Amino acid sequence: MPKKVLILCTGNSCRSQMAEGLINARLAPEFQAFSAGTEPSGYVHPKAIAVMAELGLDLSQNVSKHTGQFRGQHFDYVITVCDSANENCPVWLDKAGSRHHIGFDDPAKATGSDKEIAAEFRRVRDEIADRVLGFLDKQAKNG
Repeated sequence: MPKKVLILCTGNSCRSQMAEGLINARLAPEFQAFSAGTEPSGYVHPKAIAVMAELGLDLSQNVSKHTGQFRGQHFDYVITVCDSANENCPVWLDKAGSRHHIGFDDPAKATGSDKEIAAEFRRVRDEIADRVLGFLDKQAKNG
């Protein structure tokens, strides 16, 4: 049975969506990821979809979800990926197996040319792959 991971950010449009996709693609069947937002945006950012597609991962059918959808479910790990979600994490999630904050810049706030903004999305995607997958891989090895 896979360990369940809930990835939280505020809007559930970029960072948490990318983390969910990366975990499910690269760490299954050991881990199963879900993502949600404390204030969901209602969409998945098109640039997040685009940079994940570069890795062969399809987020085009993903939807932005509210943390409330997961009330009453057990998660082995809850990982917040933005400071706001860390500060506003629903109290009921404190009952999770363990809660961790691994923060990342918000690529949706990037400015500049399309090329520069896409580069920021890639940078954050790659940091998520390195730090979140690295953290979960380490957890798995420590039993």
